Amino acid sequence: QVQLVESGGGLVQPGGSLRLSCAASGIIFNIYAMGWYRQPPGKQRELVAAIRSGGITNYTDSVEGRFTISRDNAKNTVYLQMNSLKPEDTAVYYCNSVPPHILQPGYWGQGTQVTVSS
Repeated sequence: QVQLVESGGGLVQPGGSLRLSCAASGIIFNIYAMGWYRQPPGKQRELVAAIRSGGITNYTDSVEGRFTISRDNAKNTVYLQMNSLKPEDTAVYYCNSVPPHILQPGYWGQGTQVTVSS
């Protein structure tokens, strides 16, 4: 059974940094492209960063140059290093495959809350 457990969120001031982690189980992790998604209050969930099984990465324009996605296939874990955080980065952050329905249709973990505020 698929399980994705996100952690590392919190309250941070503008300009600060956070590192999110997502531990996956129940899947052959290293064959999947993985991504970090976020859902700001009152808005739809969006993909912000993706990493293919071979390590190629892609970012949405709003986080390019500030966020870095990485993965450790030996630990079945994907990370998101977030620097120079802005108030508009405030959201619940989730990890999932890219596209998200591949692992288990409709499945999302509990997410981790990131709040950027002074």
